Amino acid sequence: MIAGTILGICQRVSAKRVQVPKMYIFGMAASFNDTIVHFTNVQEIDSAWIDSKSKFLQDREIYSLQLKNFLTNHKQMPYRTCLVVANKSRKKLEKKYKKFQKLYTQSKDKKQHYDIRYLDNSEFQFYTVKVDNVDGDANGAE
Repeated sequence: MIAGTILGICQRVSAKRVQVPKMYIFGMAASFNDTIVHFTNVQEIDSAWIDSKSKFLQDREIYSLQLKNFLTNHKQMPYRTCLVVANKSRKKLEKKYKKFQKLYTQSKDKKQHYDIRYLDNSEFQFYTVKVDNVDGDANGAE
């Protein structure tokens, strides 16, 4: 009887996708093979999808893949580890951006250990990932 009660309580809880009019996003890319670190600017993307519970940007891996493909195809820099950080508030995201920059530009020994390269918006721009349905099929559209 107890096992039946426990099984009844354990249900899969999934958060819903919610579309927001805009999000702010930046990307960062690094490699374990060299000291080059790329940063994009903080950019605005329209009609982004977020997880209703965690407020995380949905399909983040597709946005980081956009940056990875750009670096591979236009900068001849494959094998980069890319990540994106997003928030609905530009001010909060800019604060996170400064923290990431500080990790790579300020060291305790006051020496520059990384070759920081910034990607201007005219050079690289994230584009909105279009979600076909609520179950999670996503396609990029420019």
